[in-house]
Amino acid sequence: MSLKPPLSANDHTVGNAKAVIQVVEYGDYQCPYCGDAYPVTQELVRRYGDKIAFAFRNFPLVEAHPEAFNAAIVAEFAASLGQFWPAHDALYENQGALGPELYGQIVASLGQSAEQFQAAVDAGELEARVRQDMESGLRSGVNGTPCFFINGQRFDPRGGFESLLDAVGQLVERT
Repeated sequence: MSLKPPLSANDHTVGNAKAVIQVVEYGDYQCPYCGDAYPVTQELVRRYGDKIAFAFRNFPLVEAHPEAFNAAIVAEFAASLGQFWPAHDALYENQGALGPELYGQIVASLGQSAEQFQAAVDAGELEARVRQDMESGLRSGVNGTPCFFINGQRFDPRGGFESLLDAVGQLVERT
Protein backbone atom coordinates (compact mmCIF):
# COMPACT_ATOMS: atom_id res chain seq x y z
CA MET A 1 0.00 0.00 0.00
CA SER A 2 1.07 3.55 -0.57
CA LEU A 3 0.76 6.61 1.63
CA LYS A 4 -2.39 8.66 1.01
CA PRO A 5 -2.12 11.61 1.05
CA PRO A 6 1.61 12.08 0.61
CA LEU A 7 3.62 14.00 3.16
CA SER A 8 2.73 17.70 3.17
CA ALA A 9 3.19 20.91 5.12
CA ASN A 10 0.13 19.89 7.18
CA ASP A 11 2.04 16.97 8.72
CA HIS A 12 3.95 17.06 12.01
CA THR A 13 7.46 16.76 10.63
CA VAL A 14 10.92 16.89 12.18
CA GLY A 15 14.25 16.76 10.41
CA ASN A 16 14.82 18.17 6.95
CA ALA A 17 11.45 19.08 5.43
CA LYS A 18 13.03 19.16 1.95
CA ALA A 19 14.67 15.73 2.28
CA VAL A 20 14.16 13.17 -0.46
CA ILE A 21 13.85 10.45 2.21
CA GLN A 22 10.53 10.64 4.01
CA VAL A 23 9.46 8.41 6.89
CA VAL A 24 5.89 8.53 8.20
CA GLU A 25 4.65 6.75 11.31
CA TYR A 26 1.00 6.14 12.09
CA GLY A 27 0.95 5.73 15.83
CA ASP A 28 -1.16 5.41 18.95
CA TYR A 29 0.10 6.98 22.18
CA GLN A 30 -1.23 4.10 24.30
CA CYS A 31 -0.05 1.26 22.05
CA PRO A 32 2.74 -0.69 23.75
CA TYR A 33 4.33 -1.51 20.38
CA CYS A 34 4.42 2.19 19.51
CA GLY A 35 6.04 2.73 22.90
CA ASP A 36 8.66 0.13 21.93
CA ALA A 37 9.20 1.85 18.56
CA TYR A 38 9.51 5.33 20.11
CA PRO A 39 13.23 5.06 21.07
CA VAL A 40 13.98 3.75 17.57
CA THR A 41 12.24 6.69 15.92
CA GLN A 42 14.14 9.03 18.28
CA GLU A 43 17.39 7.40 17.18
CA LEU A 44 16.30 7.63 13.54
CA VAL A 45 15.87 11.38 13.86
CA ARG A 46 19.08 11.75 15.88
CA ARG A 47 21.12 9.76 13.39
CA TYR A 48 19.63 10.95 10.09
CA GLY A 49 17.67 14.09 11.00
CA ASP A 50 19.41 16.34 8.49
CA LYS A 51 18.89 13.79 5.70
CA ILE A 52 15.28 12.70 6.33
CA ALA A 53 11.86 14.10 7.04
CA PHE A 54 10.14 12.14 9.83
CA ALA A 55 6.41 12.66 10.32
CA PHE A 56 3.90 11.35 12.83
CA ARG A 57 0.22 10.84 12.09
CA ASN A 58 -2.31 9.91 14.75
CA PHE A 59 -4.00 6.53 14.49
CA PRO A 60 -5.55 5.89 17.91
CA LEU A 61 -6.95 2.38 18.26
CA VAL A 62 -9.74 3.57 20.52
CA GLU A 63 -11.38 0.22 21.23
CA ALA A 64 -8.14 -1.29 22.53
CA HIS A 65 -6.64 1.89 24.00
CA PRO A 66 -9.20 4.13 25.71
CA GLU A 67 -6.74 7.00 26.36
CA ALA A 68 -5.23 7.04 22.86
CA PHE A 69 -7.71 9.48 21.35
CA ASN A 70 -7.47 11.90 24.28
CA ALA A 71 -3.68 11.76 24.10
CA ALA A 72 -3.84 12.56 20.38
CA ILE A 73 -6.08 15.55 21.16
CA VAL A 74 -3.47 16.84 23.63
CA ALA A 75 -0.75 16.43 20.98
CA GLU A 76 -2.86 18.35 18.47
CA PHE A 77 -3.49 21.10 21.02
CA ALA A 78 0.26 21.39 21.47
CA ALA A 79 0.67 21.44 17.69
CA SER A 80 -1.72 24.39 17.48
CA LEU A 81 0.82 26.23 19.66
CA GLY A 82 3.82 25.08 17.64
CA GLN A 83 4.80 22.54 20.32
CA PHE A 84 3.80 19.19 18.84
CA TRP A 85 7.12 17.39 19.34
CA PRO A 86 7.61 18.23 23.04
CA ALA A 87 4.06 16.99 23.75
CA HIS A 88 4.59 13.93 21.55
CA ASP A 89 7.72 13.08 23.51
CA ALA A 90 6.03 13.66 26.88
CA LEU A 91 3.15 11.37 25.93
CA TYR A 92 5.42 8.51 24.89
CA GLU A 93 7.89 9.01 27.72
CA ASN A 94 4.98 8.85 30.20
CA GLN A 95 2.92 6.26 28.35
CA GLY A 96 2.04 4.39 31.53
CA ALA A 97 0.54 7.55 33.05
CA LEU A 98 -1.76 8.61 30.20
CA GLY A 99 -4.82 10.33 31.62
CA PRO A 100 -6.20 13.66 32.80
CA GLU A 101 -3.38 14.38 35.28
CA LEU A 102 -0.64 13.99 32.66
CA TYR A 103 -2.67 15.92 30.08
CA GLY A 104 -3.09 18.76 32.57
CA GLN A 105 0.66 18.82 33.18
CA ILE A 106 1.36 18.97 29.45
CA VAL A 107 -1.19 21.75 28.93
CA ALA A 108 0.35 23.70 31.83
CA SER A 109 3.85 23.18 30.40
CA LEU A 110 2.57 24.91 27.26
CA GLY A 111 1.59 27.93 29.36
CA GLN A 112 -2.09 27.22 28.84
CA SER A 113 -4.95 26.79 31.30
CA ALA A 114 -7.43 23.95 31.50
CA GLU A 115 -10.06 26.42 30.30
CA GLN A 116 -8.03 27.32 27.21
CA PHE A 117 -7.55 23.64 26.45
CA GLN A 118 -11.25 22.91 26.89
CA ALA A 119 -12.18 25.83 24.62
CA ALA A 120 -9.89 24.41 21.93
CA VAL A 121 -11.42 20.96 22.36
CA ASP A 122 -14.94 22.40 22.18
CA ALA A 123 -14.10 24.20 18.92
CA GLY A 124 -13.78 20.77 17.27
CA GLU A 125 -10.67 21.44 15.19
CA LEU A 126 -8.43 19.19 17.28
CA GLU A 127 -10.76 16.22 16.91
CA ALA A 128 -11.11 16.94 13.19
CA ARG A 129 -7.33 16.83 12.80
CA VAL A 130 -7.06 13.48 14.60
CA ARG A 131 -9.88 12.05 12.49
CA GLN A 132 -8.20 13.36 9.33
CA ASP A 133 -5.04 11.43 10.25
CA MET A 134 -7.12 8.32 11.00
CA GLU A 135 -8.90 8.57 7.65
CA SER A 136 -5.60 8.94 5.79
CA GLY A 137 -4.36 5.87 7.63
CA LEU A 138 -7.38 3.86 6.55
CA ARG A 139 -6.89 4.98 2.93
CA SER A 140 -3.24 3.95 3.22
CA GLY A 141 -4.15 0.47 4.47
CA VAL A 142 -3.16 0.98 8.11
CA ASN A 143 -4.78 -1.63 10.33
CA GLY A 144 -2.50 -1.56 13.36
CA THR A 145 0.18 0.51 15.01
CA PRO A 146 2.87 1.44 14.62
CA CYS A 147 2.71 1.50 10.85
CA PHE A 148 5.58 3.01 8.88
CA PHE A 149 5.93 4.32 5.35
CA ILE A 150 9.26 5.10 3.71
CA ASN A 151 9.05 7.35 0.67
CA GLY A 152 5.34 6.66 0.41
CA GLN A 153 5.59 2.85 0.53
CA ARG A 154 4.58 0.74 3.50
CA PHE A 155 7.52 -0.65 5.44
CA ASP A 156 7.09 -3.79 7.54
CA PRO A 157 9.74 -3.98 10.28
CA ARG A 158 9.72 -7.79 10.41
CA GLY A 159 13.22 -7.90 11.83
CA GLY A 160 12.20 -5.63 14.69
CA PHE A 161 11.90 -1.87 14.78
CA GLU A 162 15.68 -1.53 14.43
CA SER A 163 15.23 -2.71 10.83
CA LEU A 164 13.73 0.73 10.20
CA LEU A 165 17.13 2.24 11.04
CA ASP A 166 18.83 -0.18 8.65
CA ALA A 167 16.40 0.51 5.79
CA VAL A 168 16.69 4.28 6.14
CA GLY A 169 20.47 4.02 6.55
CA GLN A 170 20.71 2.16 3.24
CA LEU A 171 18.66 4.87 1.53
CA VAL A 172 20.82 7.60 3.04
CA GLU A 173 23.96 5.87 1.73
CA ARG A 174 22.48 5.80 -1.79
CA THR A 175 21.54 9.50 -1.86
